Amino acid sequence: MKNFSMYNTIKVNTDRKGVTSVTMARSDVHNAFNAEMINELTTAFEALDKNSDTLIILLQSEGESFSAGADIKWMKSMVQSTQAENQEDSLKLAALMRAINFCSKTVIARVQGLALGGGVGLISCCDIVIANDQAKFGLTEAKLGLVPAVISPYVVDAISARHSRRYFLTGEIFTAQKGYEMGLLSEICPLNQLDELIATQIKFLLSTGPSAKLISKKLVQSVVARTIPQQKKLDQYTTQVIASVRVSVEGQKGLKAFLDKKKPKW
Repeated sequence: MKNFSMYNTIKVNTDRKGVTSVTMARSDVHNAFNAEMINELTTAFEALDKNSDTLIILLQSEGESFSAGADIKWMKSMVQSTQAENQEDSLKLAALMRAINFCSKTVIARVQGLALGGGVGLISCCDIVIANDQAKFGLTEAKLGLVPAVISPYVVDAISARHSRRYFLTGEIFTAQKGYEMGLLSEICPLNQLDELIATQIKFLLSTGPSAKLISKKLVQSVVARTIPQQKKLDQYTTQVIASVRVSVEGQKGLKAFLDKKKPKW
């Protein structure tokens, strides 16, 4: 596995029980991701997938927020990119989502504060999600004239098509209680109880067979009729969608307004 010291945007640590924490460490920007963080998270998850010392992965973050989605500077670089360049960029985010969703290890998300856009995508790819009951969530891409295309397969799996049709279109913020009711979150609790609740889930997971967990995870994915090859084919479609939207008149208008800290006039 890549050495801890070689990462710039995340921290990776494995304890004696085989629980590896992957911590997003860009708290100054609410753990919004840029190209470097996407690459480092993908590299870490791909390595941990093959690492025999790791039994469970805990995805978490430093600071007040889990992840505010895309980094402003990263989004700014997309404004001038061609549709082909946008799709190539989006395929890297798609690879990250696949690496988490199809990881052979059980992945738990520890969520506090805000989780927006791609942050909701990360959560949707995890097996178990424990969140602070005061956390806030949103699929806010439409406010910028964009769509949550790359993360959509995982979000729809997590909250259903009905809820996706609402929140993809409105871009509204919803509470942890609503996220729990929709199925996005496994459990919610006060912030000071998060670690205790996660420890309980880890205890349950360590009591079950490693092969049984892996087979069970693949069983669920097979029942919903999506394997890695099928997902890669779907990723070609979703990345084409977001690439075309980003370079459209509306997408460009929304991105420019966001970068100028103005509300777009639809």
